[in-house]
Amino acid sequence: MPEETTDDRPTYEQAREELVDVVRRLETGAATLEESLALWERGEALAAVCQDWLDGARAKLDAAVARDGGGPKPS
Repeated sequence: MPEETTDDRPTYEQAREELVDVVRRLETGAATLEESLALWERGEALAAVCQDWLDGARAKLDAAVARDGGGPKPS
């Protein structure tokens, strides 16, 4: 099931996909210095979006574990 957003923020998958593209473009070395700087800045922003999604997922997992008593119960 895809993640939904309530604002203009991309989903984790969208941000990751665009970040991969930015890295590929930077690695080719074909961009001008100005273009490379713009790509770098976009990559930093996309990495922050991905980290926010991952942090949110970790918080949800931590809350679920805490709610369930801290881990698996012996059978």
